[in-house]
Order: sequence, then C-alpha cells, then structure tokens
Amino acid sequence: MNQYMLLLHETPASYASLSPAETKELIERYRAWSRHMAERGLLVGGEKLTDDGGRHLRLAAGKPLASDGPYAEAHDVVGGYFTIKAADDAEAQQLATTCPHLSGTNWIEIRRVEVMS
Repeated sequence: MNQYMLLLHETPASYASLSPAETKELIERYRAWSRHMAERGLLVGGEKLTDDGGRHLRLAAGKPLASDGPYAEAHDVVGGYFTIKAADDAEAQQLATTCPHLSGTNWIEIRRVEVMS
C-alpha cells in the first residue's frame, strides 16, 4: 500500500459565516469520515492546521528569512491534511472524493508519499 497526503485547500475565512451549530455539524462530518477510514485501516493520520497562517521560511541572499504566513486576502491556504493508504493513485483519488472537505470552493491536493528509507 502506498501512502498519500490529502492537503486540504480552502479560502481563508470560508467558514466564518457558519453558525455554531453548522460548525459542529461540519466537524462531526470530518470525524465520521476519519473514523470510517480508520476502521478500514486506511487512515494514517491527519490534523487541522491553525488559522493563524503559520510562518514561511525562504532564503533571501543565502540566509533564512521568516515571515508571517498567508494573509486574510490570500486566495488559498492549506487548512489541514490527512495521510491515507491506497493501492494506487486511482484509489487515492476515489477515497479523496468521499472526504467532507471537498465542497464549495474547497479542494484537495493528492500527493503520494515517497518513502525515504
């Protein structure tokens, strides 16, 4: 089995208009999906990332330069990830289509993990 990262892309503040009840229902959909994948032995892990945008680290004139992560006007950020197991790219894509993140303007980047052993 291969491992794949599902990078969960979203527009900042895309959930800002949800009511507390809608937010709770959405979180439960993610939890149910995670439980289902775990029961099938296909979930390696996953987490939601904080909304603060994190830090970016780049080289500037050969030296590390840290800056704040994406700003609120950014068009796309990674809001979380799952790592799953799948036999091949086609199965990973099929499994990703069942993820509750795939809705509205949200999208999922599917990347095969290359084992470095």
